[in-house]
Amino acid sequence: MKLIKTLTTVLILCVSLTAIAQEKEQQLEGQKDISNNKIDKSTYYKQRGAEDAKFEQQFKAKNEVQEKEFWEEQEAYEKDLKKRDRQAYRSYKRGKSEAYKSHYYHCDSHCHHGDYYYHYAVYYYDGYHNHYYYERHPRYRNTRGTSATVRINTPSLRIGF
Repeated sequence: MKLIKTLTTVLILCVSLTAIAQEKEQQLEGQKDISNNKIDKSTYYKQRGAEDAKFEQQFKAKNEVQEKEFWEEQEAYEKDLKKRDRQAYRSYKRGKSEAYKSHYYHCDSHCHHGDYYYHYAVYYYDGYHNHYYYERHPRYRNTRGTSATVRINTPSLRIGF
C-alpha cells in the first residue's frame, strides 16, 4: 500500500512539473510572437496608410459638404490612431507620405482634386504646398501694376457773402 501511495505521489509530481514546464514554454513563445507582431503591425499600418492615400487620391465627392465630412472623418481616425498607438500612427503616416509623394510626381491637370485634398496633402508631402497655396488660393495680388490712377484738376470756386 505504501508503494502505491509513493508511486502515485511521484507520478502526480512528474505530471505537474511537465505541465508547468509546458506553460513556461508557451509563455516564452507568446512573448516571441508579440515581438514579431510589432514588425507585422508596423508593416500593416504602413500598407494601410498607402491604401488610404490611394483611396483619398481617387475620391470624388458629389458636393462640398460630402467632401468636408469625408476629410473630417479621416482626420478623426488619424487622431484616434495617434492617441491609441503612436508607433502604428508613425507607420501609417510614413506609408501615406510615400504614397502622396509618388502621386505628386504624376499629378497634373488630369487629376481633379478638391480643395480639401490639397489642404490635407500638404501635411503629408511638402510639394503640394506650392500647388495648394499658389495655384488654388493666391494669397497676394499685385493691384498696383494693373490699375491706373487718373486725376483731373478742376478749378475751385468760392463764393462769399
